[in-house]
Amino acid sequence: MHILYIHQYFITPSQQGGTRSYEFARLFIEAGHTVTMITSGLMNPEFPVEAGKEWTEYEHEGIRIISVAAGYNDARAGTGMGGIRRVIAFHRFAWAASRIGKLLHKPDIVFATHTPLTVGLSGMHLSQHFDTPFIFEVRDLWPDALINIGALKNPVGIAYLRFLERKFYRAADHIIALSPGMKQGVLRQGIADEKVTVVPNSSDLSLFEPANDGSEYRDKLGLGDRLAAIYFGAMGVANGLDYALQAAMHLKHLGRNDIVIVLHGEGGEKDRLKKIAADEELDNVVFSNSVPKKADMAKIVAACDVCLTIYKATKEVTWSPNKLFDALAAGRPVVINVGEWLGGIVEDNKCGYSVSPEDPIALANALIALADDPKTRYQMASNARKTAEDHFSRESLAAKIEDVFRNAINVTDSA
Repeated sequence: MHILYIHQYFITPSQQGGTRSYEFARLFIEAGHTVTMITSGLMNPEFPVEAGKEWTEYEHEGIRIISVAAGYNDARAGTGMGGIRRVIAFHRFAWAASRIGKLLHKPDIVFATHTPLTVGLSGMHLSQHFDTPFIFEVRDLWPDALINIGALKNPVGIAYLRFLERKFYRAADHIIALSPGMKQGVLRQGIADEKVTVVPNSSDLSLFEPANDGSEYRDKLGLGDRLAAIYFGAMGVANGLDYALQAAMHLKHLGRNDIVIVLHGEGGEKDRLKKIAADEELDNVVFSNSVPKKADMAKIVAACDVCLTIYKATKEVTWSPNKLFDALAAGRPVVINVGEWLGGIVEDNKCGYSVSPEDPIALANALIALADDPKTRYQMASNARKTAEDHFSRESLAAKIEDVFRNAINVTDSA
């Protein structure tokens, strides 16, 4: 089948960030399908749009890439933008993708993945234009997720996003949700249960290996022989990394100089967090800048002993964070301050500890327990890798999405 895949933030492992779309596109091609990817070419070092053009075409590992001159490709850039600028950029990409997508050959399926939610405009319009099924992938619940973290308070903005959300859910022939919580959020909008399939994020089993050599980065970061717990990912409001600094303050107060917290990544909150750490003289916190290649990120994780999955406390847990699944693949114990299904993955498989998002001392205590009990730490590390292999391989999850595509095409053909 020919899959028209729309993802504003599409990247390959040569950059930092989530590569779900790249991995699935590659696996679809290995299965004999054709994939055309529409993405943003702005702020895109891999697939930039040539000067003066509306779009530029590339071929990468069998994926036909249509890079358009609208929106922006780096999702992390949005954490430092104002709300109005982001909304305008989102809509510009959606309309450009719709206009340019109509110039392409007819696909058998239109597959649009958000965030941003507005990519649903492209998926819906191209599905109608080509008269082919529209599959909408929900990677985050908008506007609920934005409301829960306090990032969206304007009632007009909330009403508009709620309107789009319902419109896209109803227009889609099928919806893929990345977590049970996301599925429940979709169902609350009046969507039938059988129209939604959960396909979580996957573990990069080949890149994040327990045997990776992280000694170079351990030296560069000055970790010494301390137990190193790493958070890697965006540093925005939603990530709530003050929580990690508060845990570090408690560890310092206890004199636990054998434990260090590494905060790796970029985002709108990073400078503020660095100032707090400097003001509090937190020599047990190390800030690490983003690296250009995901392979380097895997080595940085290998340089550490524990992985952290941290978010700002919210009323509802819906995420499916890449950092958790890559931490499992890396064979590292995980301390997560998110409950429900994510905390359950960690606790039920004995991969680490799930702690309260409102109690940073609980994070400090979990790190102390891991530092003081190497035997348990090593067992949790082994359990983490096994969990990744048994439940979150990309091959099995890609096959599940293929089944969704086939079923949607068969239903349309028989209608």
